[in-house]
Amino acid sequence: MRLLLTTSQGIEDLAGAEVRSLLDRIGVPFRVEEKPLGVEGRVSAEIGEAFYTDEKGRRRRMSIPTYLNERSRLLHRVIVEIASERFEGIGNEEPEVALRRIEDFVASLPVERFIKVSESFAVRSFRKGEHRITSVDVAKTVGKAIFERMERFGKPRVNLDHPAVIFRAELINEVFFIGIDTTGDSSLHKRPWRVYDHPAHLKASIANALIELAEPDGGSFTDPFCGSGTIPIELALRGYPGRVICLEKYRKHLRGAEMNAFAAGVHEGIEFILGDATRLSEYVDRVDFAVSNLPYGLKIGRKRAIPKLYMDFFGELAKVLEKRGVFITTEKREIERAITENGFKIKHHRLIGHGGLMVHTYVIG
Repeated sequence: MRLLLTTSQGIEDLAGAEVRSLLDRIGVPFRVEEKPLGVEGRVSAEIGEAFYTDEKGRRRRMSIPTYLNERSRLLHRVIVEIASERFEGIGNEEPEVALRRIEDFVASLPVERFIKVSESFAVRSFRKGEHRITSVDVAKTVGKAIFERMERFGKPRVNLDHPAVIFRAELINEVFFIGIDTTGDSSLHKRPWRVYDHPAHLKASIANALIELAEPDGGSFTDPFCGSGTIPIELALRGYPGRVICLEKYRKHLRGAEMNAFAAGVHEGIEFILGDATRLSEYVDRVDFAVSNLPYGLKIGRKRAIPKLYMDFFGELAKVLEKRGVFITTEKREIERAITENGFKIKHHRLIGHGGLMVHTYVIG
């Protein structure tokens, strides 16, 4: 089995490491590759068969896609890949020519191995890069090719709203993927516990990536701009044994974070403090780890306030931080100045795709 796994751009290595760890646990042979065919935000995995013993002692085949859907914290989708192909020059081709290439390719694939003729299906598409065709064009073309191939075996049924089988077709630059989406229409990063939305909340997958970069070892942990609580909640859901502090300046958002924590079943494992991160030392004497999505863009009304906010915050952080901090922002110059002028060193830097932007991520110590 070959899986195509989607995640946020810039955390492919962390997602790949998570997948390797999960597959190691069940002793299945596998090979994992980050950015297959050079495509960012994607991980591929070739996986052998895995088995388990049920309550009656019978040997059963394990569904690896189900296993990953249930346990991954960093993935967005788990797709059983049918095929992938690089279409050289497709971005410059006339729409009719480009779509014909895709249609001919899909028509040649044994899609009947993945769907019964009695099952309804739909095609969900994604396109990124410079092309003269749209994602809607891709979906219609792939759907037509699948429908016409399945007509050999009966009368196929299309159901765009509630399909039994979802085909996922992706055209990213010159690379085309097609597979069966085992995750469904709702991405894994959309957590069921989120009952309150901060206007600029962090994807749970990225929150977990920041946690991985912080490498918390059981010491005290805080998110000093916690918003709706995504980072502390995701940490608490791991069964983290240390003190977890959610600090938020605005009462409305702090109450929302508490609502989310109740929905996630981890409220008792988190301390919620109404307070200003620029006075952090008033609330904690020391903290081992600090991880946060800093205010920027929608999170702060006046951009000119950012330099002072960052300088004041990192000045306070310098009084209490014992080990590592991890922060993301679009404001590269301001955060680097605040980090260095307050005596911290940048241990690691990367860009992560979030909300249509590439945000700067820093690990400091």
